[in-house]
Amino acid sequence: MGFLSDLSRPEDLPQPADPRLCELGFAAWETALAEAADRGRDARAWAGTEAGKRLLAAIFGNSPFLSKLAIVEWPLLLRFAEDGPDVVFDEITTAVEQRAEPGEDQAGLMRRLRIAKRQAALVAGVAEIAGSWSLEQQMAGLSRLAEAALGATLRHLLRAADSRRSIKLADPQDPERGSGLIVLGMGKLGGGELNYSSDIDLILLFDSAGNPMVAPADAQAFFSRLARDLVRILDERTGDGYVFRTDLRLRPDPRSTPLALSVAAALTYYESVGQNWERAALIKARPVAGDRDAGARFLAELQPFIWRKNLDFAAIADIHSIKRQIQAHKGGGRIAVEGHDIKTGRGGIREVEFFAQTQQLIWGGRLRALRVAPTCTALRRLAGTGRIDPTTAETLIADYRFLRRIEHRLQMVDDAQIHRLPADREGIARLAIFLGYAEADAFAADLCGHLASVERHYAELFEEAPTLSGPGNLVFTGAEDDVETLRTLARLGFADPPRVAAMVRGWHHGHMRATRSQRAREILTELVPELLRIFGATANPDTALLRFDHFLSRLPAGVQLFSLFHVNPGLLSLVADVMAEAPLLAESLAQRPALLDAVLTAEFSAPLPDRAGLAADLAGLTAGARDFQDMLDILRRWTNERRFQIGVQLLRRDIEGARTGMALADIAETALAALLPAVTAEFARAHGEVPGGAFVVVALGRLGSREMSLASDLDLILIYEAPEDSPGSEGPRPLAVSTYYGRLGQRLISAITAPTGEGKLYEVDMRLRPSGESGPIASSLAAFAQYQRESAWTWEHMALTRARPIAGDEGLQGRVRDAIAAALRQPRDQRRLVADVADMRRRIAESVPRPSPWDLRNRRGGLIDLEFTVQYLMLREAERAPEVLRRETGAALAALGTAGTLPPQGVRELGEALALLRHLRALLALLFDGVPDPAALAGPAGATLARCAGAVDFARLDADMVAACARVRAWYERLIARPARRAGQSRQPTTGEAAR
Repeated sequence: MGFLSDLSRPEDLPQPADPRLCELGFAAWETALAEAADRGRDARAWAGTEAGKRLLAAIFGNSPFLSKLAIVEWPLLLRFAEDGPDVVFDEITTAVEQRAEPGEDQAGLMRRLRIAKRQAALVAGVAEIAGSWSLEQQMAGLSRLAEAALGATLRHLLRAADSRRSIKLADPQDPERGSGLIVLGMGKLGGGELNYSSDIDLILLFDSAGNPMVAPADAQAFFSRLARDLVRILDERTGDGYVFRTDLRLRPDPRSTPLALSVAAALTYYESVGQNWERAALIKARPVAGDRDAGARFLAELQPFIWRKNLDFAAIADIHSIKRQIQAHKGGGRIAVEGHDIKTGRGGIREVEFFAQTQQLIWGGRLRALRVAPTCTALRRLAGTGRIDPTTAETLIADYRFLRRIEHRLQMVDDAQIHRLPADREGIARLAIFLGYAEADAFAADLCGHLASVERHYAELFEEAPTLSGPGNLVFTGAEDDVETLRTLARLGFADPPRVAAMVRGWHHGHMRATRSQRAREILTELVPELLRIFGATANPDTALLRFDHFLSRLPAGVQLFSLFHVNPGLLSLVADVMAEAPLLAESLAQRPALLDAVLTAEFSAPLPDRAGLAADLAGLTAGARDFQDMLDILRRWTNERRFQIGVQLLRRDIEGARTGMALADIAETALAALLPAVTAEFARAHGEVPGGAFVVVALGRLGSREMSLASDLDLILIYEAPEDSPGSEGPRPLAVSTYYGRLGQRLISAITAPTGEGKLYEVDMRLRPSGESGPIASSLAAFAQYQRESAWTWEHMALTRARPIAGDEGLQGRVRDAIAAALRQPRDQRRLVADVADMRRRIAESVPRPSPWDLRNRRGGLIDLEFTVQYLMLREAERAPEVLRRETGAALAALGTAGTLPPQGVRELGEALALLRHLRALLALLFDGVPDPAALAGPAGATLARCAGAVDFARLDADMVAACARVRAWYERLIARPARRAGQSRQPTTGEAAR
């Protein structure tokens, strides 16, 4: 027993924190020795000495885990007392390193390694408690055991593969040598600093050119299986326990790469999209098993990535950002003891490691002496080379050792990988006793002193870095989900934090073009906390971030945009709102990210210019068109930018619904007016022109009435006129008049709807032309006028109330307007008219039998009821009072009131309903993809709609909408439904009658 008697000072051993556990431990010890009979005599004698009793009490009263090991492995503890930890631990690890039983199977290997780990854990723990080992000796011993276990497992697997003839070993006596398999130890294993219950972080690589595969093409699958088996043998819990929890997630892009990568793939990754946190992690990388020569060659090739020749202050800003994500704070406030995380919390172990690693990254490219893995060694080298003050180095080393000792004692209690202090005073008191303190307050004072010291030095080192406030951890380095980060994301408002974390990690891994450059990732790292805060505050955080990810995936590069967001936080807020609330705008941005350029212009928030101003703006752009295709692209870009401008103004409540409709119509009209001459000129190059001929575009529907929404298509009619005796066009390939204008019309429609690199201009609906889908694309003016006089259905004349020429020959436009007016003013059978309108409404209702309450077009009292009422009244009164004919519904209501057709109450109620429904329709087109589900409107989506509509809340907005529709329906019943029933006349229209 000489060793322990000579070297231990029993009074320095910790007292038992839990007397009851201590009593149970001694009872179990006595039982174990009693079962051993005479073999336990020496152990019983040792336990009776003062040193033995104090050591056992320190174990039994503080650590259930070590208590169990001491009782099971009492002979080993006796040897420890006799020979000391160095000899015993060396025997354990040497046996693992060298011993291989002939014919040992995998089960035998797993049991042998687990017993060795159990014994090593006992020796390492007791040696540190007894003061026989320093912190450094304990960390080095545990790291040596991990390497030994890795080597033994790897040799077993390689020999087994050789026996199956999957590989041919270069040296069967030393299977690792020349195997082509590289096992890199990372983190604390790489630095030889394993904590007591540490995972081991590994990267597994294989050398494609120098591996022993019988079939080289199978190398990837073979080494991935071997990696899986390696992890299972070490990690799996059996009746004998486990060896080491093993983590392979520090490999390049772990979510999308196999467990073992080829050296070539790893080098390509690091050289192209490697991140600065990976540079910091690789400082500690070293070969710990496998083909160590190949591992050394790999790390030698990686040196230019890890160690930059120039002082890398730009990259270090990225490291600063990573730390500020880990814990967004700087100075101030009290460091709480209860529940404090001594690894990642304020003033914790991670801050000391970052202090050293960031300085190593800055200066290590020039100073080779700084290229070391252990943290304390790095701090001493930094002081030795004049990079930091020697006093600072020694202070931080003392802080680091103090915190690591606490970490180890925490983990010794139950062999759990924990870093958080107990959350209550009783737990703190027990830990203080285990650490040798008589009073918990003394421990708390020492702890706070060390934490404050680390925090102060870290803050001074990075005092030039911008501060970053936030609600908590936001860690996206590595591969695993940080628990505190998930909690922070939930507090920020995200419903699916793991998905968000994976998405952000994907950005950092360079999965898309926008984040493949190192500079883009550096700026993004700095931007992410604010980005997540802004997106979390939107109405739909998860949807918004998903759309933003889709937007990023379309970007060719990211540096410019991320820099723009960095200096323009308002722009980032706008993008977040668009992604959260406006799917049409979000998709537009995803397809054309350059739309953001327009947002930064001074006129973006200003009201849209009038038609002349728009035409001048567009003409200035099209003047530089190189050819017809370029003209189409310019038109699309301009139109999309202007539509996006209106959408954003509507989202910001800078424009109301009626003005939105007019602005969108002006944009469309301007675009078509510029497009038609270009199409005509291009068409004429092949087919010439028709002498004396003319061609116009007539708008109907929402474009005709200037009540468009962002979702509106274009309802068009094409009309031409030519001399009666005209033989056709004069050109290289002449065409007859009707054929000429029909093909010209098709060419125009194609120019509007065909997708180019800038997308489509608009969708076009031609079903309102004479004879509908069966009629010609373009009609002559004479045919159009005759059809409207003699053959048109009532519903066609209702649609014609909105018709207006918008592009083409001005003389023909005037004649078309005359023809439309003549058709609308013709005498009508009043009874038949009201019956036709009522029947048409009935058929629409039958085609949509149960419309959603928020289907503002089809619901009872919705826009169809309102517009049918107005159009009916105009057709009824037009012969007598042609001044009631107005294309815009609001203007028509006013004219009907002035003419005495509609009483003032009707004008007021229908006008108010029209304003509300039209504004809501514009918002619904902006905020939703189709008619919204009423259930969805009960949540944030409804609140967003109410906010954009200027309502107090959604309940009030819903009530206002329902009341407005009830008033509309009442007027429809009064003016159409009841008179139609009284007329007793129900004509059955053809299918064409019910088409729209």
